Amino acid sequence: MDAGMISAPFCSAESFRGVGRESDASAGATPATTGARSETEAHRRLKRLALIWAQAQGYSACALEVRLPRCHYRVDLAAYRPNRNGAACTAAFECKQALVDLRRDNGASEIIRQRLQQLYSRRQLLESKLRIHYPQLRIPDSLFTEFDSHDFAAIGHRGYTRVTRELSALQHRLFDGTKFEKLIRYRCANLFYLVLPNELFRSSEIPLDWGVLIESDGVLTLARKPLWHDSAAEIGVHLLERIAAAGTRNLNRQFDIQLAQPERLRAG
Repeated sequence: MDAGMISAPFCSAESFRGVGRESDASAGATPATTGARSETEAHRRLKRLALIWAQAQGYSACALEVRLPRCHYRVDLAAYRPNRNGAACTAAFECKQALVDLRRDNGASEIIRQRLQQLYSRRQLLESKLRIHYPQLRIPDSLFTEFDSHDFAAIGHRGYTRVTRELSALQHRLFDGTKFEKLIRYRCANLFYLVLPNELFRSSEIPLDWGVLIESDGVLTLARKPLWHDSAAEIGVHLLERIAAAGTRNLNRQFDIQLAQPERLRAG
């Protein structure tokens, strides 16, 4: 399991400040062009910080704007980390700079958010009690026991199952489309992170199983640990290939290389 999932709170902030901080002006909504796509400086800033954070956690292969395997969705950042035992860890990052990016729309969203907060508090209470009464549910997947995961679904607790299902259904209504849910369902990567400004973080509105990196003063901090998702080894290889392809496209743009006839070039 991924020890890097818990390391961010214990990393030195100075290791990120020197390379991650940008001027205050970059946090504004000034449009910038990346390739054929227009985005704000605030969004670019979050992607840059996510790239720095991922490499600090040992992800040696990273690329922006990568289409994930097994689905048609593109993520802001994809990362690949080889492990010594031959297995690999893959991660997908989505950066959201504003509530309108995170939520589907504003219709009845306030009522949904209030109910989400109630359900989230209920789930937190149930989990605290289940940890006490069912210590065998703990999964030793972290360096520090207080960050270990728990398989609460294993015992089939009716109340917990009901709360979790309603949470998932309401989040599905609130969030922008079904992208977050489908990335988890298709197991396009092992770990999934949302990257948000600090003022945007609300625990009850974070999709199930997603981790959260919050930005404050030019530093990313792990606010919520993601849930690990097993995926076939070939999925990791496919993602690594797509990361490499995205990196190559970026280099071509930087050097103004245009391959009009790639098939002929390969044949030669």
